[in-house]
Amino acid sequence: MIIIKKYPNRRLYDTNSSKYVNLDGIKQLIDDHEDFKIIDSKSKDDITKTVLLQIISESETNESQSLLTDTLLKQLIRFYDSDMQVFVRQYLEQSIVQFIEQQDKVHGMMKNMVESSPFNLFNKMMEQSMQSWKQKNKK
Repeated sequence: MIIIKKYPNRRLYDTNSSKYVNLDGIKQLIDDHEDFKIIDSKSKDDITKTVLLQIISESETNESQSLLTDTLLKQLIRFYDSDMQVFVRQYLEQSIVQFIEQQDKVHGMMKNMVESSPFNLFNKMMEQSMQSWKQKNKK
């Protein structure tokens, strides 16, 4: 697990690679499916959620990147301190995991379709012909 320390000057330090990182670096760790924890350098408190919320907050300010509508945020806020809070958290987490799995399956199917398309097969045949032709001309 990668440990990132947040210092009072708001800088984030990746202790594994011995370098400072910014929020884009943290986002890259997420995109790379890296397991990490962010701790406050003085108190040693786990502040991972706070930094992740900061990344979401900054992404949400850009309307073209926004995932969370005002309506959705209001509905989520209503679930805090309710009897359903635990169930909603589990439901949302499981829904996102299933969505990602389905997205990966569709991506794999699309990749297979592109690789096995007539155009791609024709392209591969042309490449093989060109290589064969080049080898014959070298002799």
